[in-house]
Amino acid sequence: MGMVFMMLYFLIVAFVIEISVILFNLTGLEEAVSRYQVISMLTNTGFTTDEAQLIIDHPVRRRLSMFLILFGAFSLAVVISSITNILSNDLRLKELMVINIVLLVILMIGKTPFIRERLKKRLNREMEKKLEISELPIKDALYLDENDLVTDIVIKEDSKFIDKKAADLVERDEDISILFIKRGKVNIRNRLDEEKIQEGDQLFIYGNQEAIENKFLEKDEELDKKSD
Repeated sequence: MGMVFMMLYFLIVAFVIEISVILFNLTGLEEAVSRYQVISMLTNTGFTTDEAQLIIDHPVRRRLSMFLILFGAFSLAVVISSITNILSNDLRLKELMVINIVLLVILMIGKTPFIRERLKKRLNREMEKKLEISELPIKDALYLDENDLVTDIVIKEDSKFIDKKAADLVERDEDISILFIKRGKVNIRNRLDEEKIQEGDQLFIYGNQEAIENKFLEKDEELDKKSD
């Protein structure tokens, strides 16, 4: 009976993981990243990656993460207490079965396209209502369509842009905007158009991805899309 209890409870944990993955995925996080972060939070490992910033910067994901952290701590207590209960043979298998059935139903509902679309719209509305633009992740604040991009370009020693003014880098009809220049630890925004580009400068750029690639990249270079 003790083994049955443990199996049922771990099944509950598995359902919670999958339901959470669906919810994170609906907020725009990739499924593989969602699963990794959910397990990390649930087990309270504190494993830090660059992807963790995607959770912190998003209000809906933050609320989900708080639940997972608390549920993970609760689960640890349950596992420890279940070992004691096995010795006393006081297990509540019927209650666990009911919880498993309820979570399975929620999981199946969450996988239906209609419900996913409704939830996605609801989560997006929550962000629009409660957040100032300064609180939004870059992707949600600046991306207007799938071709928009925010990225950074490092000026190398052989770059053709060295000694040119920032205003001269982009033609008037090009769909590109220079947000600021990072030079060492200094972010240059004031009178940006008059600033001359130097070797080692890091240009933060917003605009059409194809236009940015054609303008700033060589043929053998790849551009990493900075979406969050």
